[in-house]
Amino acid sequence: MADLSVDFVGMYFPNPFMLASAPPTRTAEMIKRAFATGWGGAVTKTIALDPTQNLQPRLQPLRYRKRNVGMENVELISQLTIEDWQREIANVKSAYPDRPLWASIMAAPVREEWQRLVEAIQETGIDAFELNVSCPHGMPGKAMGAFVGQNAKLTGEVVSWVKKIAKVPIMVKLTPNVTDIAFVAQAAKENGADALCAINTVLGIISVDLDTLTPLPTVGGVSTYGGYSGPGIKPIALRCVAQIAKATGLPVCGLGGLSTWEDAVEFMAVGAGTVQVGTAVMWKGCGIIEELVQGLSNYLDSKGFTNLKSVIGAALPKIVEFPEMPLTSRVRASVDDTCNGCLLCVTACADGGFQAITGVRGEIVEINGTKCDGCGLCAMVCPMNSITMVPR
Repeated sequence: MADLSVDFVGMYFPNPFMLASAPPTRTAEMIKRAFATGWGGAVTKTIALDPTQNLQPRLQPLRYRKRNVGMENVELISQLTIEDWQREIANVKSAYPDRPLWASIMAAPVREEWQRLVEAIQETGIDAFELNVSCPHGMPGKAMGAFVGQNAKLTGEVVSWVKKIAKVPIMVKLTPNVTDIAFVAQAAKENGADALCAINTVLGIISVDLDTLTPLPTVGGVSTYGGYSGPGIKPIALRCVAQIAKATGLPVCGLGGLSTWEDAVEFMAVGAGTVQVGTAVMWKGCGIIEELVQGLSNYLDSKGFTNLKSVIGAALPKIVEFPEMPLTSRVRASVDDTCNGCLLCVTACADGGFQAITGVRGEIVEINGTKCDGCGLCAMVCPMNSITMVPR
């Protein structure tokens, strides 16, 4: 069995899977229950100087064919006080002293507030701080969260303030709601960040009620912009992890839309040393860790990898800027005998491609290799996976 353990900024993880800072880490009891099922680490729900009060309701799903494929939340940070969290963290560390536990903290861009938080929490036995400069809703109006993380200068200042007094590693959780996340990541590095975490949720409006024409979730007849999470944001998260890993060289903890072991491998391939899961745990419970760990272990065994070092960052050298992409590699579509003649590819190519699929011979479509431009649309819509792209 492959070794799934990870050394991340000097912390030993039995496996790379962490609970993200979210409702599943709201209390010590919930974190301990997750650790008992096998999670490698966890990040507390975000702690501030003052607890918050949440809207009701505050979650809204995005459904496709009656299945949840995404979720918007307008949930705020922890409702517990600093004193509550001192007890909660001590409780967890007493029960699981060897399991990494990070404290997510948030304040306005005021030196005294950040340093007061650090001083209050770091004597509890916490293993690291995750600076939440990325919450996209609610807190920016108080000059917190994404208000800080969308400004490279403010982000750097906050990191420097915490770095001066922190006795444990500092992770900076970045927001995707910026033009250039690598620029913000570089500011965090230059001011002493030990590692980076990406991404927090994507700001959005998930849907509108067609009867009332009110955005959802609605509270008292109105709504607001919220944080979108779930499988739909994974491509954005992968891009951000790759960008900051290449730009800074710092250790990266990847999150955003991760729900399967396959997702975890993808995040690690683009530079993540550990990964966090939030929405999937809310939907399916912390028991999913068994499937995540077993799937990752089986994958490593199948590849002949003894540990995760062969995976982490493996895809980064293969990510280049667009002008560096080769124009000499040319392909065309080819169909095999599993084609069932459904004609979906004919319609797609006719209306969105190069009119290279003209019809069927028997039950198999005919592709004009001369007209085919190798875009891959036909292969994408084929329900039988009968079409592949082959060299010309």
